[in-house]
Amino acid sequence: MRISIIVPVLNEEKILRPFLLHLQEAAPACELIVVDGASGDASFEIAQQFSDHALRSARGRATQMNTGARVATGDVFWFVHADSRISAAAAGAIDQVLLDPEIVGGCFRLRIDSPPWSYRIRDLIGNLLVDLTGVALGDRGFFCRRETFVEVGGYPEISILEDAEFYRRLKLRGRVVQLRETIRTSPRRYESLGPIATMLFYALIMSLYLARVPIPVLEKMVRRYMKRRLSI
Repeated sequence: MRISIIVPVLNEEKILRPFLLHLQEAAPACELIVVDGASGDASFEIAQQFSDHALRSARGRATQMNTGARVATGDVFWFVHADSRISAAAAGAIDQVLLDPEIVGGCFRLRIDSPPWSYRIRDLIGNLLVDLTGVALGDRGFFCRRETFVEVGGYPEISILEDAEFYRRLKLRGRVVQLRETIRTSPRRYESLGPIATMLFYALIMSLYLARVPIPVLEKMVRRYMKRRLSI
């Protein structure tokens, strides 16, 4: 199966070049598509140099990923964030698991790329909860069959939790799996907002999401939290 890696970016010039070189080394057979959401830096120019396709779209992660999917030629779409690191075995693991026709997609285990023990606890609990609840977020490197992506209508173009909603839609079409391979992700989001407080807040948001609290309500909570933490 041919895999298309789709990467949404916004103002990532500081990390984008080494990230794309990393993808080329770790997944050389994959088509690489970068979708820039109106960055104010050199992200798009870097993407043009180091990807198979560099696109521009309106800002918004869901919009950007849907834009990338429209030009992707692969049988499988794999959505990877620019602050992530994949293993050399990851693409092969996707190929292997999708030999089962009942499996429509899935994600990887997540490891925050920082040594403190609090992150290891977060990794352990987060990975366990994905298996227990069947709900995941996009930093886990979602992948799915092309036809399933089309069937579910792509990512819902909403302001937050578009990834959780997309994963939930995949589950309605067949089995989704969390692979044993790990994606590492930067701790920058946690470090900028305060690690422990942010872990607890995200846990609250996901609990409310699972309880079907409306997304507009959750969006207001997230905006207030971000504003308060960034003002500290």
